[in-house]
Amino acid sequence: MPSTGELNVVYRDETRTIDDRVSDLVNRMTLAEKAGQLFQNMLIPGPEGSLSPEFAAFGVEDTKDLLGKKLMTHFNLLGPVSDPSMIAKWHNAVQEYALTQTRLGIPITFSTDPRHHFTENVGTGSRAGAMSLWPETLGFAALRDPKLVEEFADIARQEYLALGLRTSLHPQIDLSTEYRWARINATFGEDADLSGELVQAYIRGFQNGHDVGPQSVSTMTKHFPGGGSQMNGEDPHFSYGREQCYPGKNQEYHLKPFKKAIEAGTRQMMPYYSMPVGTEWEEVGFAFNKAVITELLREKLGFDGIICTDWGLITDANLLGQDMPARAWGCEHLSELDRTKKIIDAGCDQFGGESRPELIIQLVENGLIPESRIDISVRRVLREKFALGLFDKPFIDAENAAKIVGRPEWKAKGEDAQRRAHTLLKNEQNALPLRRELTEGKKFYVEGINEAAAEARGLKLASLEEADIAILRLQCPYEPRTGGFEAHFHAGSLEFSTEERARQSAIFSKVSMSIVDVYLDRPAVIPDLARQVTALTTSYGSSQEAFLDVIFGTNGAAPEGKLPFDLPCSMQAVQESKEDVPFDTKSALYQFGYGLSYSSV
Repeated sequence: MPSTGELNVVYRDETRTIDDRVSDLVNRMTLAEKAGQLFQNMLIPGPEGSLSPEFAAFGVEDTKDLLGKKLMTHFNLLGPVSDPSMIAKWHNAVQEYALTQTRLGIPITFSTDPRHHFTENVGTGSRAGAMSLWPETLGFAALRDPKLVEEFADIARQEYLALGLRTSLHPQIDLSTEYRWARINATFGEDADLSGELVQAYIRGFQNGHDVGPQSVSTMTKHFPGGGSQMNGEDPHFSYGREQCYPGKNQEYHLKPFKKAIEAGTRQMMPYYSMPVGTEWEEVGFAFNKAVITELLREKLGFDGIICTDWGLITDANLLGQDMPARAWGCEHLSELDRTKKIIDAGCDQFGGESRPELIIQLVENGLIPESRIDISVRRVLREKFALGLFDKPFIDAENAAKIVGRPEWKAKGEDAQRRAHTLLKNEQNALPLRRELTEGKKFYVEGINEAAAEARGLKLASLEEADIAILRLQCPYEPRTGGFEAHFHAGSLEFSTEERARQSAIFSKVSMSIVDVYLDRPAVIPDLARQVTALTTSYGSSQEAFLDVIFGTNGAAPEGKLPFDLPCSMQAVQESKEDVPFDTKSALYQFGYGLSYSSV
C-alpha cells in the first residue's frame, strides 16, 4: 500500500462518511492526480492476464503508462470475455499496480459496453463470450415485461461483479423515431412510455436498487438528450451525420425516458455526439453545449451524477484502419485545449475515449479554468468509487469468476428470452409451428441456418429445385459503408435491392411453403416479402437453435413478441416522416404492438 506519510488516513477509513473520505482525498491530491480522474479510455488485457497488451487496437496505450504516468483510474474493458478467470486475474493485477505503484493508491473503476446481447457492432457493444446470452434490448421491448428486464439486469450485474466490472456504459434509451439510424438495435424501440418503464427496471437490476453500494454496477444512461432524431438517419460518429433535428418540435418526447432514468437513480449520463440544428440550443455537439448539459440536465432535470462524454471528442484517432477525426461537431475549428475547456464549461465531468490529462493541467496552470471547478468533477467521480466500495474491497475472487459467469441456469434463461422475443407477423393456414404431418417426407431448402443444425432437427436438405419447403433467415437490409470502423454501422436504405427481391421471389415461387425470419436491428421495409411468404417472424438477436425451436414448437417454444416500432410500407414513407416524431410513416405495413400467437391445432 502506498505511504501517505500519516497514520489513520481518513480516506482509507471505511468507518468515516463518504463525504469525509472524499474531502480528505481531494485535499491530498496534486493537480495531475485530479486531472487523471477526468479521463476514461479503453484497456486490453495482455497475454495470460499480464498488464501489457499484446497488440494496440483502437490506439490503446500501455497499462502501466496510463496508471503510473497519466494517473488515470477509469477504464473501459475492450475485447471478449472468453476466459472469466483470466479477466478476473488481470483485473486484480491492475488493481494491485494502482494500489502499490501510485502515490495515493486510488482503485480502478472498470466499465464495459453491453456484453449480453447478439451485438457485434464494434464500438457500440461487445461479444458475450462466456456470459449468458440474451436478445438485444429491442427483444426486451418486444416482450414488454419489466420483471424480465430486471431479472436480466440482475443476472448481468452478478456476472459483471465477478469480473470486476463496476460501470455499465448503458442503458441506451434513445427513441427509434428515425428508422434509418444505425443505433436502433440497442434501444427499447419507438415508444417513450415503454422505454421509460423498461429503463427503470434495467437500472434497478444493475444497481441492485435505486442507490449504489458494494454489490452494484453503476449505470451510465445514454445518449442525452436522445439521439434518435438524427437528420436523415445518419450517425454522428461520422461528419456527414453530425446534425440532429426536430422538425416536429418534439424534444420533450425524447426526454421522457431520461426523466424516468433519473427518477430510478441512474448514476451517470452520456451525451451524444450530435449537434442540434434548428433549435434554441447552440449548434455544437451536446457535450459542448452548456444549455443542454448545465441548464437542461443539471438544473431543470436535477441530475447531479457523473456526466461522461461519448468517445473521442478531443483527439483525432484511427479506428480499425480508418482515420477518425475528433467528433467535435460545431467545434472543429477549436484547438484541443479549447475543446477541453468548452466541455468542462458546459458541465461535463469526464472525457470518454481520451487519455489527455495534460490538457486539464494546462487549462488550470494557464488560469483558463479554476482548480475549484476541476474539484467539483473530481469529487463526483471519487464519490462513486467510495459508494461502490472500491476503496475497501478493490480485489475480486478470481477463482470464483468461472463459476459465476455464464451459469447454466442463466444461459437457459437467456435462451428462453431469445425464443420468446420472436414476433410472428404472418402465419397462413397455421403453418407454424411446423407439424410432423406437414413435414413428413418433405425436402427443405435453407438459408441463414447451418446445415448441421438443420439436419439435427431431422430436416432432409435439398437444392431449391428439389425442395418443398424453404426456411430463410434474413438480415434487415442496409447499404454497406466503406472504412474499417464505418463498415460496422448498418445505415441507409431499409428495403432490399431490386435484385435481392427478385431472388427471393424466385425462391418463394418454387416451393409450396416458405418460412422467413428477418433480424430487425432497424425497422425493415418488407411489403413484398410479407405478401409472398407463408409464415413470417422477426427476431432481435437470437441463435439459430432458438429460431428452430420456435418454428418447430420444441418443448412448447412459441413467439410472444410484439413489434417495438412500426414497420413502414415503403422507403418513401420513411423519407417523408419527421425524424423526431414517433409512428409518423404513412400506412405502416405492421404497427407498433402487432404480433400474432400460435393458434390451437
